[in-house]
Amino acid sequence: MSEPSDRSGGGAAEGAEQLTPEQEQMLRQMEEEMRKVRVQDLVAQSVVSIINLAYRRIAKEDERDLEQARIGIEAVRGLVDLLEEDARHEIRNALSQLQVLYARQAGGGAPGQPPEGGPEAPAQPRDPGAAGGATPPPRLWTPGSD
Repeated sequence: MSEPSDRSGGGAAEGAEQLTPEQEQMLRQMEEEMRKVRVQDLVAQSVVSIINLAYRRIAKEDERDLEQARIGIEAVRGLVDLLEEDARHEIRNALSQLQVLYARQAGGGAPGQPPEGGPEAPAQPRDPGAAGGATPPPRLWTPGSD
């Protein structure tokens, strides 16, 4: 009976037989890459993506969705302690900037300050040499931008 179960396990192999040699090689390469991926690295990448998307949901008028931004902020707050210590500090800085921007937009902004002016104020506490760009998105921390 062990032989039929081996063959039934071969049902997966039957699906693999439908793959071209190139597809099989690509699948093996993907499996090898997955062995190398650390969950902590994926969490860090996800946190950066969430911060960037939440920023867009606050700063870009045509994409403004403060509820989505709030969810992003809460998600990052829940994940930040799982990051490596080096990344934790940078993420907390970016999160603080995002929270200030969110508070300004949710509260109607500072008197006399247009929505486009909001992204500039949170960037001031950061290291002035770190961003180097004049556009708001680079003010958010991304891996390799130290």
